Amino acid sequence: MIRNKVLVSACLLGERVRYDGSSRPVAHPVLDQWQKEERLVPVCPETLGGLLVPRPAAEIQPGFDGKDIFHEEGKVITRQGHNVSQYFVRGARKTQELALKEEIAVAIMKANSPSCGNQQIYSGEFSKELRDGQGVTAAALEEAGIKVFNEHQLDEASAYLSSLENTAAEAIDS
Repeated sequence: MIRNKVLVSACLLGERVRYDGSSRPVAHPVLDQWQKEERLVPVCPETLGGLLVPRPAAEIQPGFDGKDIFHEEGKVITRQGHNVSQYFVRGARKTQELALKEEIAVAIMKANSPSCGNQQIYSGEFSKELRDGQGVTAAALEEAGIKVFNEHQLDEASAYLSSLENTAAEAIDS
């Protein structure tokens, strides 16, 4: 049987890589199963891009999203106004390269993150408000044909991965 690897935000596996030095571990049977099957490939795009832990919180400027930033339009800025876009773009590129090298088809990324958010990101005004959009790495992964889910969509991700693997197995059998 074909067993695809799954890219996953390292903070969701308990690694203390978030901007404030914390993690956001997720306990879920799907992740437990994938861990047992040695499918998980942990990554923190922000640290991969050269940002330190801890680091200032950063958000994508209003009016832009991760796809824009990945294509070098708009900025990711800290509350203090520093432009940290190059770190986010570098981390997204390195994550995309890793995912392609590992033949990743599915990624589980941290919801709402300026790197990893797949459906929503913070407003860009440091108000704790969310808006529709993707983070820089989520956009880069989707652009590479990798389906991105967040930690609240693990059952959907599992169903998607199963359908991919079943389709691949049927193709081999025929």
